[in-house]
Amino acid sequence: MASQRTDPLTLEVVELIGAVVARYYDEYERAAAAHSLTGAQARVLGLLSLEPTPMRRIAQKLKCEPSNITGIVDRLEIRGLVERRPDPADRRVKIAAATEEGRDTAHRLRDSLGFAREPLAELSTDERTVLRDLLKRMLGEDPGTG
Repeated sequence: MASQRTDPLTLEVVELIGAVVARYYDEYERAAAAHSLTGAQARVLGLLSLEPTPMRRIAQKLKCEPSNITGIVDRLEIRGLVERRPDPADRRVKIAAATEEGRDTAHRLRDSLGFAREPLAELSTDERTVLRDLLKRMLGEDPGTG
């Protein structure tokens, strides 16, 4: 019996996951560029459009250095898409928040992402639930949450 690493089905699944990720990132970069944003700026803006977030937490979510987030937020702030505020719970902590224009830009950017949305639209709710749960399991997360 072939080991799981050399199992043809496993290799095909890994290749397909890689192809989906690459296609998603290509489309995301093109959508970001259409809004005169880098991919990193678009990801930060997307996060901030959902809720104001401390700078350090943004870095943790995007798995990068806080100093990188500072530069990205600086550039988004110059464009009027993001603003910094003190955290009401701890005024030493800075929270970044999308402005109304930033939320609008993030919304338009999300709407332009056909590939990320369209293939999933072809799946039933049950199929999307199974896919979500399998992906969470692969990531070591509890499929029952979310």
